[in-house]
Amino acid sequence: MTRIICGVDVASKKLDARIGREGPFETFNNDAEGVIALAAFCRRHGALLVVMEATGGYEKQAFAQLWGLGLEAAIVNPRNVRDFAKAMGWLEKTDKIDAGAIAWYGEVRKVKPTPLASPTQQRLTALVTRLGQLTSLRTAQNQQRRGVTDASVLSTITAVLAVVAREMRVLELEIAQEIAADPLWKTLDAAFRAQKGVANRTVARLMARLPEIGLIAGKSISKLVGVAPIARDSGNSKGKRPIRGGREDVRALLFVVAGLVAKFDPDFAKFRDRLLAAGKPKMVVRIALAHKLLVRLNAKAREAREEYARSTVAPAA
Repeated sequence: MTRIICGVDVASKKLDARIGREGPFETFNNDAEGVIALAAFCRRHGALLVVMEATGGYEKQAFAQLWGLGLEAAIVNPRNVRDFAKAMGWLEKTDKIDAGAIAWYGEVRKVKPTPLASPTQQRLTALVTRLGQLTSLRTAQNQQRRGVTDASVLSTITAVLAVVAREMRVLELEIAQEIAADPLWKTLDAAFRAQKGVANRTVARLMARLPEIGLIAGKSISKLVGVAPIARDSGNSKGKRPIRGGREDVRALLFVVAGLVAKFDPDFAKFRDRLLAAGKPKMVVRIALAHKLLVRLNAKAREAREEYARSTVAPAA
């Protein structure tokens, strides 16, 4: 039996919802009352799953509230939906068409609900996100300071940097406390940091941005992050195998950390040197190192989760 799916095109102030690819359509405000009305709309038409695109965070409130109202929800990649719609001949683009395309994509791809993050996971993600924003601000201020000679201007930059540094220390402490307070995260933290070159901030960002680590196979998580080479072969032609999609922030993190790991871990260093000696481009080597690191950390996370599960099983009476 085909599930009835409600596709939702999310914007900052509104939610355009459609039942199936060509069913009833309605627009709701993107606020608490609007989501309640959206849930009622879905139930009225028998929709058991709401599928929405990731839209830079505008979907977060509606997604969490729908789960709280007892409706399963899923978040999908907007580029995948658009490519699907084009492949199906839907070249027009309106809010109504987009919502229908999302529902159709969910049906054809048999999209599964996206699990709602726990309150502690949401808090860790929020803390790590803010720490990243402050890190970017610090970098920008340091760049702006270059070449500045006016004393009063320099003093304002110095003052901003002092505030940023203080707030970053506070956030780093809160993140460390969150990880230490959760037994599973504490186990994962120890497992990740056993890998030379992996530091505290790397662990926190992985836990925040890639909560699936250790829960899915190496090949699947490589595709999820976007470090799995994509085949482009046809007949006797063997094309270059690029990477695309995935979680750009996690991939960027792995690029940096894998380079550091190669300085401390002989296995990674030999792997890197072998690729370079074979004439592989530097970018290919970076991707290969990131992929190798992700697979290793995923294996460590899987073992850590299994260890944690064994430790929490009550002994038989």
